Order: sequence, then C-alpha cells, then structure tokens
Amino acid sequence: MTNNLRFSVLVLPNVEWPDFLRRCRQVEDLGFDSVCLADHIVDWTGGNGPWFELWSQLSAIAQATTRIRLTTLVAQIPLRNPVLLALQALTADHISGGRLDVGLGIGLEVDPAYRMMGIENWSAKERVARFGEYVEIVDRLLSQEETTFQGRFYRVDAATLRPRPVQSPRPPIVIAAMGPVMLGHAARHADVWNSISFADTFEGQLEETRQRLSAMDARCAKIGRDPATLRRSYLMFDPTARSSGGKIKYYESEETCRHMVEQVIALGISDIGFYYPMLDEQQPTFERIARNVLPALKAAHS
Repeated sequence: MTNNLRFSVLVLPNVEWPDFLRRCRQVEDLGFDSVCLADHIVDWTGGNGPWFELWSQLSAIAQATTRIRLTTLVAQIPLRNPVLLALQALTADHISGGRLDVGLGIGLEVDPAYRMMGIENWSAKERVARFGEYVEIVDRLLSQEETTFQGRFYRVDAATLRPRPVQSPRPPIVIAAMGPVMLGHAARHADVWNSISFADTFEGQLEETRQRLSAMDARCAKIGRDPATLRRSYLMFDPTARSSGGKIKYYESEETCRHMVEQVIALGISDIGFYYPMLDEQQPTFERIARNVLPALKAAHS
C-alpha cells in the first residue's frame, strides 16, 4: 500500500439538527480524518425522520469544526446542474478553509427524490453516460479559469467561477463507482475511488471488492495511469444491521473491528469509512475504536 491510512465516518442527517451537529463535532474530536455527508431529499430507505440538504449542512459543519475534512458521499448528479454543483463546491472549499473533498455519484433510481421534485428519473445507463461529461465539467470549472464544453448531455459556454479554489489545483474529486463504465470514469478523473459492497457476508464483500480492485488496476493500465496515484476508499456496510435492530457488527468489540479493518487494508484500501452508530449502546465501543484501534492501525501501516 502506497498511501497513508485515513478513516472517515458517514453521518446521516436523520436526526434533529443539534444532535446531527454534535455527532459531526464528535467525529472530529475523536480524531477521524473525514466526516462524510449523504445527498438525498428524504431518507430514501423509508425513514420518516429529519433530513437536511447536503451543501447547506456541509457549510454549517465547516464553520463548527476546525480540522476534519468534509466529504460529500456522494453528491448525486441528477439533482444539480454541473456548473451549480461546481459553484457550491467552490463556496464550501472557501468556507471550510480548503477541507472539502468533492464526492460524486450517479444516484439511485429507487430514490423518491425524482418523483418528489418532478424531475426525470434517468435510467442507470443514462446516468453513467451523463456522469463522464458531468465530472469533466466539474473538474474543468474548479481547475481552469474558463470552461467551454459541448457534449451529448451538457453544454457550458465560457463559464468562469471566482475566486479560485483554496486547494490547488482544485478540491480532490471522489468518485463512487462499482460497474465497469463507472470504474473507467473513476480511473480517468478521480483522485479517490470509493466503493461499497452489499454482499450478504463480509467474506463475500471482501471478494467482490478484490475483484473490483483488480478491474480498477486494469482500467488504469488501459489509459496509462499509474494505479498508485489513485486512492482507494471503501465504506464498510453491514448487511445484517437492519435485521438486528441497528447493531453494526464492527462495533461489537475493538477486536472485531480491528480484525475486519485489517482484512480491508490487506486488499490495498487506504481510506476506510464507517457508519455512525445507530444505537446508543454501541457508542462506547465506537469511541474506544477511534481512540485505541485506529491510531494503532495507522502506526502499524505507516
């Protein structure tokens, strides 16, 4: 592994604002490298609780924190024009003092946002086709003084965004990709490639991720990119959490978490993400993992 380990937490905005802000501050206080924020209109899994807008909450969190990086995991391309998204990212980069990672993804066809907003729910194939143009526009807008682009889906005419980003040449771009075409987009445009596995078992998740890593190496080789220049990010998903009342397996104990994370690291993953605990009873273990397990892993793999 060529990159230093980084650990993040996905904090879902499905609680009242004071509690959500407290959770994000807690993630920073516990020493995590990044707090990750989701992008939907409502809880697409069916929850009826609160849900806050991505860029508004990110800017508020930026003002309430000082060190931790802020990652959109991930901004859905169907919800915003690419120029608007680039401007939102530029604004957040300045508000945060250069702590933004711009995560982009195609979104989900099952998300009720499209029906609620009255916008077209593109097929998965169209989303993937649009994504290549979308991320190229965002990349150019954030790294160049002026952008003109004419594609199949998007057109940009002499667009300029000012001031220039705090981060040079632009904030890092994180691309969520699992299918073959999206892997190609990530190989071409991403600074960080993010993936997740929904396989039924942890062993199955590791194997699926191993295959994707191999496919990504091949994609990089095909375009002449050194695979070592692409950070690999993985969000640890527990398929049993919902059926077990919200218990997340990697929060069972410090040893369980360490054992699982070490297997992910062994695949060649440098950026590892956790879900914020769903249950209060798992909070103490979550905190001990942050204070004891993760620093030890960083030291062992530095």
